[in-house]
Amino acid sequence: MPSKTKASPGKKPVTGVMKTVAKAQGTLRKTSEKKSAPSVAKKSATIFSKEKGAAATGGLNVGSRAPAFSLPNEKGQVVKLSELKGQTIVLFFYPKDDTSGCTKEACSFRDGLQAIRKKGAVVLGVSADSVASHQKFSKKFDLNFPLLSDESKAMIQAYGVWKEKSMYGRKYMGIERTTVIITKDGIISHVFPKVKVDGHYEEVLEALG
Repeated sequence: MPSKTKASPGKKPVTGVMKTVAKAQGTLRKTSEKKSAPSVAKKSATIFSKEKGAAATGGLNVGSRAPAFSLPNEKGQVVKLSELKGQTIVLFFYPKDDTSGCTKEACSFRDGLQAIRKKGAVVLGVSADSVASHQKFSKKFDLNFPLLSDESKAMIQAYGVWKEKSMYGRKYMGIERTTVIITKDGIISHVFPKVKVDGHYEEVLEALG
């Protein structure tokens, strides 16, 4: 007669062992999920917080107060935003003195300055060029408004126009052509990013209307 196999004393049957292992794995999986969930949520919150902060910087939000500045013009005279209170300001940021697009833009404001003044506004140009460079540029094209020199780029960065640019596949940091209109109370009323020079003077004049 065939002999019957008996389980060794003190040992659980194989099926019992498998159930115990499965139960332990299930417990570990649930514990791991509980621990990982808060960390994922925390990471998402951190990313959201950073994105929100980035969107709030730069000072270019319409309705926000214009960042203060104190910079020398082409004559070496210091121009302060606080001293311009009570006047509407057309503040245009441009990449570089005496280059084709910047010259065309500056000359359009020069030629249309009288109409802008009739709207009760003044014009200020801003770039990272030196006072000496501004002086040559202004004299060469007979510009009739101040050019502010921000060699430290502090104001340019405060207004959020110092950005990564690309030309012929090469990336570099520079001024993104931008115009900002500031009200008599120092509040930003209009922002024109990535300005296209053709027709820009006309849209600024319309915005002042």
